[in-house]
Amino acid sequence: MNNEAKPTSRNALYRISQLMGFLLGARFFVAVLLTFALYVSTFFLFNREESFRNFVFDYKVHFIIVCSVFSILAGGIINRFYDKEKDQLTQPFRSRLQSFLKEKYFLIAYVLLNTLSLGMAFFVSHRVFVFFLIYQFLMWFYSHKLSKIIVINNVTFVALTLYPFFGMLIYYQTFSLKILFLAIFLFLMLFIIDVIKDTLTKNADRMFGYDTIANRIGFRNTRSILLILLMITLTISVILSVGIGFRNIMSWYFLITIIVIITTVFMLFRNQKNDKFKSLNLLRLWIFFGILAMLLDGIYHKYPWLI
Repeated sequence: MNNEAKPTSRNALYRISQLMGFLLGARFFVAVLLTFALYVSTFFLFNREESFRNFVFDYKVHFIIVCSVFSILAGGIINRFYDKEKDQLTQPFRSRLQSFLKEKYFLIAYVLLNTLSLGMAFFVSHRVFVFFLIYQFLMWFYSHKLSKIIVINNVTFVALTLYPFFGMLIYYQTFSLKILFLAIFLFLMLFIIDVIKDTLTKNADRMFGYDTIANRIGFRNTRSILLILLMITLTISVILSVGIGFRNIMSWYFLITIIVIITTVFMLFRNQKNDKFKSLNLLRLWIFFGILAMLLDGIYHKYPWLI
């Protein structure tokens, strides 16, 4: 009995390891967060006029978001393919889990996800098809070439992260000064996060030929650039907080952002062990809180009786 149970438990553990390796390789958890952010921003920011019922039954919106998710998952797989050697050095645990699954399965999943995404996009319209075809090409080109070019790698990474949101903005044709400042704020936050991440992986980046700001000018000069970017972000936060009005949840979010930015600056210049890692995760967590703040703010204004 015990001898039969051991192979079964080992097989189950192996299958779980394969599943976790695939999910991590495809950046599944990042895709889940972006899906949540897309739905929140679409309904409460870009689409302020449509009722919840109409939004739920608008299949085009759901198809576009699902296309975005499939493309993001495929992008995670192709990025993992090109960064495999570097990830083995910087993320050994994740790389170990991914090794349980053969490379061909990742490539099959990449082709399948992109095909499904383009098929659904074509069903919506030929313009949406072209939009996602460009997105998938840029995902591949970033992983293949652009990720190794200084500054362009950071800008492209952030632009590709925001690309699906730009698509929803065009779909609803909702342009305003508030959305412009929100886009600048989010762009700066993601850019800062990516540059801080590069300071943590600079040795591996140098070894595998990734030309980053941290490797080109050193941590001290990179830190000065980060300070300038953080101060610009702080200014944008003040503008958004005042412009939105202090009765809104999002206004308080941007006010507290000032404290978060000052804390980040303090940690970067204190430069003690794990401070860069802490500042990186603090900013990532704050973006997630921003999504929650937008959700609560939207519910408060559209459905005040729920709060």
